[in-house]
Amino acid sequence: MTVITIQCRLQAQEETLRHLWRLMVEQNTLLVSKTLEQITIHSELDLWLAQGYIPSETIKEIVKQLKKQSKFQGMPGRFSNSAETLVKEIYKSWFAVQRRKRNLLWGKKRWLTMLKSEQELLEQTGLTLPQLQAEAEKILNREQKKFDKLKQNKDSETETPKDLFAHLFQVYARGTKNYEKEKKPHLKTKKLIKQCAFVYLLKNKCEISIEPEDPEKYKQYRLKKKIQLDRLEEQLKARLPKGRNWAKEEYLEALEQAQCLITENEEMELLQARLLRSEKSIPFPVSYHTNTDICWSKNERGRICMTFNGMVTEGHTFEVFCHHRQLHWFQRFYEDYQLYKQNKKQIPAGLITLRSASLVWQEGETKKSQKPWLTNRLYLHCSVETELWTQEGTEQIRQLKIAQTQQKIDRWLEQKSLNKNQQQKLLANQTSLSLLKTFQGFSRPSKLKPQQNSSLIMGVSIGLQEPVTVAIVNVTNGEIIAFYNTRQLLSKPIQQKPQPGKKAKKHTQYELFLRRRQQQQDNDAKRQHAQTKFADNRFGESELGIYVDRLLAKAIIEMAIQYQVSSIVLPDLTNIREILESEITARAEAKIPGCKKAQKLYAKKYRKSIHRWSYARLYDAIASKATQKGIAIEIERQIPSGTPEIQARDLALTAYCNRQQATG
Repeated sequence: MTVITIQCRLQAQEETLRHLWRLMVEQNTLLVSKTLEQITIHSELDLWLAQGYIPSETIKEIVKQLKKQSKFQGMPGRFSNSAETLVKEIYKSWFAVQRRKRNLLWGKKRWLTMLKSEQELLEQTGLTLPQLQAEAEKILNREQKKFDKLKQNKDSETETPKDLFAHLFQVYARGTKNYEKEKKPHLKTKKLIKQCAFVYLLKNKCEISIEPEDPEKYKQYRLKKKIQLDRLEEQLKARLPKGRNWAKEEYLEALEQAQCLITENEEMELLQARLLRSEKSIPFPVSYHTNTDICWSKNERGRICMTFNGMVTEGHTFEVFCHHRQLHWFQRFYEDYQLYKQNKKQIPAGLITLRSASLVWQEGETKKSQKPWLTNRLYLHCSVETELWTQEGTEQIRQLKIAQTQQKIDRWLEQKSLNKNQQQKLLANQTSLSLLKTFQGFSRPSKLKPQQNSSLIMGVSIGLQEPVTVAIVNVTNGEIIAFYNTRQLLSKPIQQKPQPGKKAKKHTQYELFLRRRQQQQDNDAKRQHAQTKFADNRFGESELGIYVDRLLAKAIIEMAIQYQVSSIVLPDLTNIREILESEITARAEAKIPGCKKAQKLYAKKYRKSIHRWSYARLYDAIASKATQKGIAIEIERQIPSGTPEIQARDLALTAYCNRQQATG
């Protein structure tokens, strides 16, 4: 299923905007902030931090107790549910960041523990440098063969390391355990030499260094890793999530504390952070996770309007303003709701096009008024399933939901005894299943699947110089019928209005791609300049990259339909670093053959000049459009060597061979 998010601006009378602003600021945002505050002072906080999660029932109970206060009286139930869900999401993401940093810290500590200079390795083993290098070369040749066999053996139950470095590190870790258990002196010495040879290979990136190690460079490298370690440890001491303090109580308290004598550095740093903390001037968003909580209608002028359950009786209505490209979606929301309102007991809510929505305030560019509900703009973000637009997609989703609901019912029935809450959930699932099975369907447009030729497959390779290259391959004989690079995919002209008295210049979509790359280089230069002055180096990125990704995805899907390919093969992004680094290395070796030092300098400059594209974002754009058109997506490992078109061809052939093996 493909879920996309569309947005529209909401306009309403000033009284309606003021009412909603106060609800979101004085109740919803305050409830989120107070809930986060209660968690920080909870008696079981240390236990939750050790476990890495907070029980949902605990957050629910905290919100329930806070709602009893007079300031939250009259708060709509959807707003309190949204606040509870938001707190859960905040801590879920916070714990995920903490786990990632802990894993990174553990890895850096392990690396720093094993890291030794060449002099230390020679003293430990009693060997000369040529002898140590000879031992390392023997190990490298042996382990390279083992790693190549692992890559070829795809049926192996054990996970294959992503590169040779990871493979050597795994073997080294196992060898360290065996070395510690060994008690015989002569065997212990042999294993020590072997482990030191592994350390030599790992610190030299799986190569035998021609020149001896510079002690000063080693000291700088070790100091650099130690600084990274210290910074990670400081980041792990980060404060717990906090809400938005509209009353400025924390700032005034910190300002009063700053007037007293402070002797401790840590206390001073904490106080400084509290004073410099920038507060958001807009409230937290309100999410509606149930699509029937939004009521759609049309006014006397025929414009689409909406209101929310909990605000209907007060007469607060909002008018929808959106781009003409998204108008058909909001027209569909209106049609679905009118049909649902007339036949509530016959239409399952799970097949309504709208899945969920969020009310979001955005800061205005100019402050024409002191009233924040007029200064800031109100938007509605809607999540929709693209498959539900067509009749065939709706039927596919219906069958999927029938299977999922039946599984839930079977799990409930397997339990011997159910409490009242579980019985209610079972009854709700049984009702949903009955509606899904008896529902006759919406009158939605039918969309035929494009014709496909089983012998044609499209391979899509990625790289640095060419972010994407497409090859149409006849898999029966391995012939490349056609291939397109980035420039050819973006060869369509851009429609621009000519200036008065001047001829219109012809521009192509490829110029947008070049402009995006120039933006990346400019931002990198600004960032480096800001770092030298210890200034803020966070520069916002424009949405031009997203737009170019969509243009590339659209062009690729058009090619797939034109050639009637049976599937599109995308590269596995888990080995993307290996792909890009191999391209840089091959370019450096071709440019400066025989000189390793000059090759490294060239590779460093080349990395700066050619920035990496957002391959994951491009991947999602291609997969999303392919799903909409009914074209299958396959994922295979891209071979790092060869030209982009050969890599794309090999992807298609690999997918075909794997498909043949799977079908027997």
